[in-house]
Amino acid sequence: MLDWLKNINKEYPEFWKTYVSKFDKKSSRFVILSTETSGLNPDKDVILSIGSFAIIDNSIVIGDSFETVLLQYKFFHDNGLSNEFLVESKMKKLGEPDAIKLFIEFLGNSVLVGHHIDFDVEMINAALERLGCGRLKNEALDVDVMHRKLNDVNDKQFSLDELCATYKITKSDRNSSSEDAYKTALLFLKLKSRLGIK
Repeated sequence: MLDWLKNINKEYPEFWKTYVSKFDKKSSRFVILSTETSGLNPDKDVILSIGSFAIIDNSIVIGDSFETVLLQYKFFHDNGLSNEFLVESKMKKLGEPDAIKLFIEFLGNSVLVGHHIDFDVEMINAALERLGCGRLKNEALDVDVMHRKLNDVNDKQFSLDELCATYKITKSDRNSSSEDAYKTALLFLKLKSRLGIK
C-alpha cells in the first residue's frame, strides 16, 4: 500500500488530534524552548531535558512553564553510557512518551522561540514520530536569526553566550535547559522590541 494512503487512514493519539485542532486561530503566546540532548543527530540521539517558558504581552510568565528530565534509560543502556545525570537531577522526571505528550499540551498553537530552534524542532519531531504522530505545526522564531537580521550579518552564527554578552544578559553558572530557555526569553524580548515584532 502507498505510504501516503496509509497516513490518510492513520489513527493518531488523542493528544495529537487535540493539538492539531488548535491551529484554526493564531496565538499571541510565545513559548521559549531549550532542550538538552545526547548529541546532534535527530535520527540517533534523544532529548535529555526540556526547559520552556511562555511569554504573553511582552512578559515572561514564570508560572506558565514546563521543565522535565526525560528518562532515557534504554538509550543510555544501549550506548553503554552512565545515567548519572538522570538519577541526580532534582527536576521532575518522565518517560519520553509522557514528557512529549505533556510538552505538546503545554505548547498548543503558540509561536515557538529558541536558539537554533530548527534543531530543537527536529528532535521533538523525531520523538513525535516514535509516538506515531505528525510533525510540529507551530511557527518558529530563532533568536540568532533575529540578531543577524537586526545587524545585517549573513556569514556567521552566534552562540547563546555570545548573544547574551552582546545584549548584556547575565550569564549564570547553572547550565540547564531551563536556564538557557530563560536567557533565550530575555534575548527574545530585547530582539522582538528592536525588530518591532508584535
